[in-house]
Amino acid sequence: MKFGQWLGLVVLLVSLYILWQIRQLLLLVFAAVVFATALNRLVRWLHQKGMARSLALATTLALTLLLGILFFFLIVPPFVEQFQKLIELVPKVFQRMLFELEGLEQTLRDRLPQPLPPPPNIADLIAQLQPLGTEIFKRSVEFFSNSLNIALQTLLVFVLTLMFLADPQGYRGAAIKLFPSFYRRRADAILSDCEIALGNWMEGIIISSTSIAVLSGLGLAILGIDLVLVHALLAGLLNFIPNIGPTLSLVFPLMIALLDAPWKILAVVILYVIIQNIESYWLTPTVMAKQVSLLPALTLTAQIFFTGAFGVIGLLLALPLAVVAKTWIEEALFHDILDRWGNDDRAQMEIFPEFVLEPQPASAMGEGKPDDAEEEGDRE
Repeated sequence: MKFGQWLGLVVLLVSLYILWQIRQLLLLVFAAVVFATALNRLVRWLHQKGMARSLALATTLALTLLLGILFFFLIVPPFVEQFQKLIELVPKVFQRMLFELEGLEQTLRDRLPQPLPPPPNIADLIAQLQPLGTEIFKRSVEFFSNSLNIALQTLLVFVLTLMFLADPQGYRGAAIKLFPSFYRRRADAILSDCEIALGNWMEGIIISSTSIAVLSGLGLAILGIDLVLVHALLAGLLNFIPNIGPTLSLVFPLMIALLDAPWKILAVVILYVIIQNIESYWLTPTVMAKQVSLLPALTLTAQIFFTGAFGVIGLLLALPLAVVAKTWIEEALFHDILDRWGNDDRAQMEIFPEFVLEPQPASAMGEGKPDDAEEEGDRE
C-alpha cells in the first residue's frame, strides 16, 4: 500500500473511534431525525393542501406544542402519582406471594395421604428474591428520578428536531456530500426510501400503541384493577419495544391483581392475550400495511445488538435503527453490489452513470450542490 492509502486507513480508523465515543450523541441525533421525519409528513400534507410551507410548519409546531402541554399537565401528574403508589405496593406483593405459597404448601400436606419430602424453604426463597426485586425497582425509580439528564436530552432532541424540520433540504444535502460524487444521486434515492420507511413506521406504531393503551385501560377498568392509567400508558409506551415490551407491560397489572383477588390474575392474562392478538392479526395488517416488514428473528437480534452496543436508548431506538439499516443493506449492498456482481458496464450505468461515463476529477468532488439535490419532485 502507498503512503496515501495508509494515511487514509488511519484517518478512517480514527474517525470510527471518534464516532464510537460519541455514539450516545449520535443516537439522540437519530431520534431527532425520526421525529422530524414524522412531523415533516404533516407539514407536507398541509403544504399539498395549499398552505404555505412556513404556515404549515408553524401550524405543525403549534399542534405538537399543544399536545405536549396537554400531555404533561393532564397525564404526567396522575401517572407519576400512580407509579409511586405502584412502587410502594411491591413489598406487599412479595408478602402476598409468600402467603399464597405457604397456603398452597399446607393444602398439599393436608390432602396427600403420604408424607411429602421436605420441601424447599419457600420463605428463604422469597427472601432471596425480594432483594433482587427491590433492586430492580430501585433502579427503575432512579431512572425516572434522574430528571435533569432526561430533561437535557429531551431538550436537545427537541431543538434538533426543530432545526431539521426548518430546513430539511439543507441538512439532507450536507449528509449527501459525505458520499463519493458518483454515488450521491443513488444515496439521495436511498435516503428517500429511508424517509418513507421511517414515516410509515412512526405513523403505524403511534396508532397501534394508542389503540393498545385504550384497550388495556378499558379492559382493566372493567376488571376493577387499580391504577388503570399507569398500566394503560405503560402498555402503550412499551409497545414501541417489540417482543419484550408486551411481556413487560403485563407484570404490573399482575402484581395489582395478586393483591386484589387471585381470579383476576387469570383474567388479566386473558385480557392481554386478546389485546395482543388483536394487535397482531388485525391492527398490524390493517394500520401498518405499508410498514417495512422485519422478520421476528431479525427484530429480536437487532434489539439485542443495539441494546448491548448503546444501552437503554439503543433498545428504544432498535426498531427504527433496524428499519434504516434494512433499507440501506437491501439497496446499497444487495441491489447495487451483489445483484449486479459480474454484470457488464451497462448494468452499472443504470446506478452510477457519472462513475461509468464521466468520472469527475478529484478537485471537483464535493464542490457545489450535488446533482441529486436538483432531482425532480418536491423533497421538502
